[in-house]
Amino acid sequence: MQCQLCERDCNQTTIHHLVPRQYTKRKKLDPGETIDICSACHRQIHSLFANRLLATELNTLEKLKQQPDMVRFLTWIRKQDTNKRVKVR
Repeated sequence: MQCQLCERDCNQTTIHHLVPRQYTKRKKLDPGETIDICSACHRQIHSLFANRLLATELNTLEKLKQQPDMVRFLTWIRKQDTNKRVKVR
């Protein structure tokens, strides 16, 4: 499996809702598009950004890939071993 964000080959990926479910579940809206990403990328996204920002401004794969804090993280994570659990900021 390949992480759609860092593009590393991983043993396992997680599903990330581009619009956080907090904004769709209670209103019984379609949960929207999802992407398959590694746990390191998933944890980093949620440690850097509030759900409101994810829902309104960073709600596509391309926008996430172009966000400056994520660019720095992605540059670093691509050099890391996929079997090693990394700490996020």
